[in-house]
Amino acid sequence: MFVGFDYGSANCSVGVMENEQFRLLPLSKDSSFLSSTLYALDRELICEAVLKGLPQSAQSEYRQLRRGQLAKAAHARRELDLAPDEQAVFVGEQAIEAYLDMPDEGFYVRSPKSFLGAVGLRADQMSLFEDIVTLMMQYIKGQAEMHLPEGQRITKAVIGRPVNFQGIGGEQSNQQAEAVLRIAAKRAGFEDVAFLFEPIAAGMDYEARLKENKTVLVVDVGGGTTDCSVVKMGPGHCQSQNRHDDFLGHSGQRIGGNDLDIALSMAAFMPHLGLGSLMMNQLPMPNQPFWNAVAVNDVSAQRDFSSLSARKLIESLIKDAQEPERLSRLLKVQQQQLGYQIVRSAESAKIALSSDDDVTVDLSYIEVGVKAKVSETLFENAIDMPLSRIEALMDEALDQAKAVPKVIYVTGGTARSPAIYRKIASLHPNVPIVVGDHFSSVTAGLTRWAHKIFSVSP
Repeated sequence: MFVGFDYGSANCSVGVMENEQFRLLPLSKDSSFLSSTLYALDRELICEAVLKGLPQSAQSEYRQLRRGQLAKAAHARRELDLAPDEQAVFVGEQAIEAYLDMPDEGFYVRSPKSFLGAVGLRADQMSLFEDIVTLMMQYIKGQAEMHLPEGQRITKAVIGRPVNFQGIGGEQSNQQAEAVLRIAAKRAGFEDVAFLFEPIAAGMDYEARLKENKTVLVVDVGGGTTDCSVVKMGPGHCQSQNRHDDFLGHSGQRIGGNDLDIALSMAAFMPHLGLGSLMMNQLPMPNQPFWNAVAVNDVSAQRDFSSLSARKLIESLIKDAQEPERLSRLLKVQQQQLGYQIVRSAESAKIALSSDDDVTVDLSYIEVGVKAKVSETLFENAIDMPLSRIEALMDEALDQAKAVPKVIYVTGGTARSPAIYRKIASLHPNVPIVVGDHFSSVTAGLTRWAHKIFSVSP
């Protein structure tokens, strides 16, 4: 059978069509959404977990491809004194719980989709990302199939993709990222895979409710990317198998909820760790170590921050600092790899600000008694640069389309933020805004498209 599969930057979800109606499949005991996170007791153990999830017919080829990594995985299992069948890799909420329990002992990845299409990756890094995505897809497919009639398997999927995976690298980056998704999907057991731009998928769900044709600007502000599309929609368009002529303009960039969380971390939390303080020579502290600590969607920054040279730099800054106690907190973050936890705290604060004017964030996992007050004003000031980039993407899509939208359709988990909504509304005050289901509209559109191209065959 076929599904719509949103392999998202923040969350993943899978949809099916039942009696012409869209339905999300549960991916955990309590939710139809799975957090896009992975935690391994050792990074080398990821390929071992992938191998176990492959069908017997595919294992030999994979063993040859990952011969070196699998040898390292066997060594890591012995070093960690793990039993042969003991779980060593976790996905979703289990991954978050494992990371919070052992932040400095394992390998944690939040939003692996954000890394896809990155330029300058080594062969071993590419292999690692393939394995991370494969393992997550194996897990998600298995969870989804548990909620289908007995014996029914998912063999076909339409997978969402952003217009641009990365801000640099152009179409080459897009092709590289899509290739990783295709390889991972095949290894996870999807026999037939198609891709669809996420903003177009989000718009299709809205289109199903339209009674007349309209030109719609779809703004999809997700966890890792923002995508904009200008699309002709309505009953005169939705039945077509080929929608190419209906898509008037597209833009997209790796700017989303993760970037807002990082920006808020820098503005609200990093001053408590020494950002903005002075050294003995009256010069300000360099920004880079603080940025690297929370730039969780930047491979190079994370590698630099975890290095011995970063630790030595922070130790030298402590000696030269007028407020060394603050810099000591940054050293703890480096030593215990707490950057993801800081960004997670920022995400929680961002969500709380959707209903409250201010919130106090407990940072006692860095040092007991340290708290940060975050106001709506501080948040809006912190995210001014990301919001400007979202505005530029909207303008770019409209310039390409050379059209004036009748409606702006806003979706994506990050678009829940009142600050995001106010920004979008202020840019086109005379155009009505329709707010979609922030989490499932993309999955619904992907599922509708899967129904169209794969028909109703199992």
